[in-house]
Amino acid sequence: MDIAGSVWSFAAVVALLTLTPGLDTALILRTSVLAGRWPAWGVTLGIQVGTLIWGVLTAAGLSALLSASRLGYEILRWAGVAYLVWMGLRMILARQAAHDEPEQAVRFMSGFTRGLVTNLLNPKVGAFYVAMLPQFIPDGAPHALMGLLLAGVHVAEGLLWSVVLIGFASLMSGFLRSPAVRRALDRLTGVVIVGFGIRLAVTD
Repeated sequence: MDIAGSVWSFAAVVALLTLTPGLDTALILRTSVLAGRWPAWGVTLGIQVGTLIWGVLTAAGLSALLSASRLGYEILRWAGVAYLVWMGLRMILARQAAHDEPEQAVRFMSGFTRGLVTNLLNPKVGAFYVAMLPQFIPDGAPHALMGLLLAGVHVAEGLLWSVVLIGFASLMSGFLRSPAVRRALDRLTGVVIVGFGIRLAVTD
């Protein structure tokens, strides 16, 4: 398989992954509806930077080392569980739907940090890259550059899908301005995120 074939094949695989509803989708939609586009783009870019980091680590062999180390994987997994459950419970128990910080730059950075940490503490992202990425690196191709290229394809697709999600949420936000509805959405998202944390805890 040549480089072009590898890129197109990998793009098809990660397109299915991107379109499958998951934690990233829930975070982006929740942030867009309750906090606005700017914080939602912070979450989106944080997630995509995390994806690039996982791609580079995999190409460099560090993720494979983590995959081979049961202790390292378990530490990362339980850190991810704790973070997801903590974040979800904050949403469930908050007295009112959060609007994050008043300054746009701070709201963006808060979203960016949340997206980045959520992605990096999800060992399943690393496991996916360890399992899939080597299959799409042609013989003789530089691993680090090829890994970065393929992760870039994943990021591009994630950004395109985020445009759709944020645009949809912006259209719907006019119907969701009621404090009671916004609070219910925050609690629902919190339950979903706690559910992802519990699933990560019980999945070997």
